[in-house]
Amino acid sequence: MNDEQLLRYSRHLLLEEIDLAGQEKLLHAHALVIGAGGLGSAAAPYLAAAGVGSITLMDFDDVELTNLQRQIMHTQTSVGSSKVASGMRFLEALNSTIQVIPLQERANANNLASILPSVNVVLDCTDNFATRQLINAACVQHRVTLVSGSALRLDGQLSVFDTKQANSPCYACIFSPDEIVEEINCATMGIFSPLVGIIGTMQAAQALQVLIGFGNPLIGRLLLWNARNTQIETIQISRNPDCPVCGQHRTA
Repeated sequence: MNDEQLLRYSRHLLLEEIDLAGQEKLLHAHALVIGAGGLGSAAAPYLAAAGVGSITLMDFDDVELTNLQRQIMHTQTSVGSSKVASGMRFLEALNSTIQVIPLQERANANNLASILPSVNVVLDCTDNFATRQLINAACVQHRVTLVSGSALRLDGQLSVFDTKQANSPCYACIFSPDEIVEEINCATMGIFSPLVGIIGTMQAAQALQVLIGFGNPLIGRLLLWNARNTQIETIQISRNPDCPVCGQHRTA
């Protein structure tokens, strides 16, 4: 690290869990943030501020006025522009020493297969069940750790899936891809503004732990946050040996 980086990241360097070696890992890491909305707006800036060297921001959508209630990476002047372009401007203004790669695309099997071999961690900041299943399957196939978050109304969920570890479930172990799920979103159900910030920031924290390799990330655990009662619960979750994605009878 150069002198400017030593000063910028000095508060990390004072933590024995991170220190110089951990910060060097971040500087050479590549994180993929899928979704530049509410969750991504909280997660990506902390990854950038912490010094994650490359951040790919993937989202197909444009900024709308209704987004500004919770998607703090975007401003009034960004309305009408792509979320990844708006997000890139925000992240580069926060830390010009990192590389931000904007991808104005919807996540699909082809673009994930292309990018995941170069990625160290994926943050799923999307808002629909089918896309989460797609991302999970790709992460299992390419053996990339997945930090999955969701938030709706006053409730949030968070977990880490790392199938390189024998006891780690994947997203499909908990939420079967065969389920028939009625898609609901904040446009019809509403969402408490700070909730996405809480869950997204925790996604960033989990991703940094994974990249550096300290502590106990939420592998094998599902964190539930109830903003109505300010209540946190953690549920133990197990790998399903019959999971169609990561189990012994996987279909792909």
